[in-house]
Amino acid sequence: MDTVLDRSLVLGYTTIGLAVRRALPGWPADPPAGALVGRHVLVTGASSGLGAATAEGLAGLGAVVHMVVRDEAKGAAVADRIRATHPGAELRLWRCDVADLDDVRRFAEAFAAEVGELHAVVHNAGVMPPTRTESPQGHELSMAVHLIGPVVMTEALRGPLAAGGGGRVVLVSSGGMYGQPLRADDPGFQRGDYSPTTSYARSKRWQVEMAPLLAERWAADGIIVATMHPGWADTPGVQESLPRFRAITRPVLRDDAQGADTSVWLTAVEPPPPTGRFWHDRVERPTSLLPSTRPDGPTRDRAWAWLRDAAALT
Repeated sequence: MDTVLDRSLVLGYTTIGLAVRRALPGWPADPPAGALVGRHVLVTGASSGLGAATAEGLAGLGAVVHMVVRDEAKGAAVADRIRATHPGAELRLWRCDVADLDDVRRFAEAFAAEVGELHAVVHNAGVMPPTRTESPQGHELSMAVHLIGPVVMTEALRGPLAAGGGGRVVLVSSGGMYGQPLRADDPGFQRGDYSPTTSYARSKRWQVEMAPLLAERWAADGIIVATMHPGWADTPGVQESLPRFRAITRPVLRDDAQGADTSVWLTAVEPPPPTGRFWHDRVERPTSLLPSTRPDGPTRDRAWAWLRDAAALT
């Protein structure tokens, strides 16, 4: 039943799929109350949508939540709302533009100087520019925000992540990546007509394909890497960038908390999930459904070489 829901998309990615799965035997248990008490967790893009819901879910489990935002006023309003719902919640705001690798390194250095042990990072920050846009370092913006920035940030935070015996890294991907191959030949979307949704989905494919390689790189520090997709959620990004899709699917779109559920679960569940895997609704999922989107070894190697160069990995 779970597999049928997953392959049907409309049923599996909406509120219908989550409700049915919760009722099925074998639904993974919620983390116990207080599962993250005293543990530090960092969430990017925490000023709205899935990021705000993730921060709230983690705060509800007792975590010290570090909210990484670009707009500090918006972030402060979200933090106040979470504190009102969860009295005593510990939240701290940090400003960082994930697209700007210099700013990412600045933030990570300041963070590591103050936080000695980091339990997890949830890379949730997202973007879908209407026209092709470049980051300050000249990378296509979707790739900068969804892949290069998170890799650079995690690399710079390996010390705090390793200090507690091994941390967790969760990359929030998208089911839209199923429709795109790994374009190692065109990571900057410089060929053909630019499409915001295609660019977004391509960058999410990169996240999923690079996750096992990143897991290998960070395994010596005991770091667990997971990618997940939230299903179809009524996020600000969907509202702003996909109005037609939202108009059709709104009655069955997930709310932010439902979309963030697996991110929170992956962060808190014990024992830790196996590393390098792709998840949806607390279950490991295949990374490709079509042969045409399954990369071969040389393509993956070429992509990895490009990412190592873009992120300045030594």
